[in-house]
Amino acid sequence: MVILKRSGILLSLLLATGCSVNETDQETEGVGEQERAAEVVIENLDVPWEITKSEETFYLTERAGTIVTYEKGEIERQSVQLSVPIHHEGEGGLLGLQLAPDFSTSKSAFIYHTYHKEGNTFNRVVKVVLKDGEWRETKELLANIPGSLYHNGGRVKVGPDEMLYITTGDAGNPKLAQDVNSTAGKILRMTLSGTTPNDNPFRGSLVYSYGHRNPQGLAWDDKDQLYSSEHGQSAHDEINKIEAGKNYGWPVIEGDKKEQGMETPLYHSGNNTWAPSGIVVKDNKLYMAGLRGEEIRAFKLNGHESEVIIDGIGRIRSIFQEHNMIYAITNNKDGRGKAIKGDDRMVKTEIELISSK
Repeated sequence: MVILKRSGILLSLLLATGCSVNETDQETEGVGEQERAAEVVIENLDVPWEITKSEETFYLTERAGTIVTYEKGEIERQSVQLSVPIHHEGEGGLLGLQLAPDFSTSKSAFIYHTYHKEGNTFNRVVKVVLKDGEWRETKELLANIPGSLYHNGGRVKVGPDEMLYITTGDAGNPKLAQDVNSTAGKILRMTLSGTTPNDNPFRGSLVYSYGHRNPQGLAWDDKDQLYSSEHGQSAHDEINKIEAGKNYGWPVIEGDKKEQGMETPLYHSGNNTWAPSGIVVKDNKLYMAGLRGEEIRAFKLNGHESEVIIDGIGRIRSIFQEHNMIYAITNNKDGRGKAIKGDDRMVKTEIELISSK
């Protein structure tokens, strides 16, 4: 399906233009081929995790604890000074980054990172400010989120309601996902100052939805509907439509299994594995970054079909969409991929050509 040529600044890719699946068997029905190019924007990144942008500048987190900026061909690696050191091990480290709505003037942002305390692993959400090329913590919004070598969640996004949404993993302890008194295995919702919104589904609680294993993607459609991507235990990765207060089943159900009071996914990978991470929504399609699947896959939100739109660049951790372009960052150096010279990278490709169907 893929011919990969990493020469100069171009990756030559073959796209699947007719590959469709449904939510039950998730099998490929057909594959067409179309050659197109993805341009390499940045090389030699150190396991990047999140990608975002303000005006003409991109901001990318690197798991070891730095933030890379890119503007007009210029790259700068900036330090992050926190009151609690970043713990970079396994799937932990400096993960999510969300620029504040007023970032252009305040230079404030929100980050999610892993840390160690008394021999145990946790995650926390803090507010930081960029000054003189360095990010400094200004306020801790939430700490003691259960963490582990694996399943730390890590995405932070400001929703259309200007609330901060946070994905957390089950930290390798599945029963925590069903415990609404735990912050593990959840999608959390807080104000931008870190307080609990009055209209959250559980009174006095940051929990917005629960029963999640390791959610890593958050995105809204043009009707403000929230969606999430989630890693399954053994395949059965999920794309979920998120509603306030709903239970998404882990560890009781996965895939097509049903249980009263629990939600089944819009899509799941069946016996295949996507290892989904970052997602974006455009024109009634959800685009997903795949790690194990090493692809960007598009899902129709008003149907039951998906297609691979790009593969061949390795493990894809996160994606960012702007106008007619989609940007992707790879994780070929995260210990699970096959890195080559120049990894990890940020690449871009036109999205209109692949969303017109």
